Amino acid sequence: MSKFKKNKKGLPAISTASLPDIVFMLLFFFMVATVMRDSTLMVKNTLPAADQVQKLDKKDRVMYIYAGKPSIRYQDKYGSQARIQLNDKFATVSDVAAFVLAERASKRQELQNVLTTALKVDGETNMGLISDIKQELRKVNALKINYTTRVGDYSQNLD
Repeated sequence: MSKFKKNKKGLPAISTASLPDIVFMLLFFFMVATVMRDSTLMVKNTLPAADQVQKLDKKDRVMYIYAGKPSIRYQDKYGSQARIQLNDKFATVSDVAAFVLAERASKRQELQNVLTTALKVDGETNMGLISDIKQELRKVNALKINYTTRVGDYSQNLD
């Protein structure tokens, strides 16, 4: 009789020593790669088409003003007339100036003079509302305006 037993042939146990390293590596990857949404869109926002567009380089220098009809879930409370959305709430035209001043104050000193106001306006919104927004922007000297569009043939806007 032998004093030593022979090992049974089979697969060795899987080492779990590196499992925490893999989990943390995946965690850090998703933390870096995930982009948080700035605001929830509360208005209908079908952007008009344009054939000559340029992409904005630095997103930290842009403040967004949305305009359009309220989406279906907000139409019972706010009606179906075109409204202005600033961050996550509906606003009036008179609130635009205060919004711009608050956004400027929240930015670093060197970025305050180079802020761009991006208007994301639904294609069916009346120009009167946009003109009123632009008048308010002039009052607070926010003269750098960007109209956000989608790439396409501009003749699609005539429908």
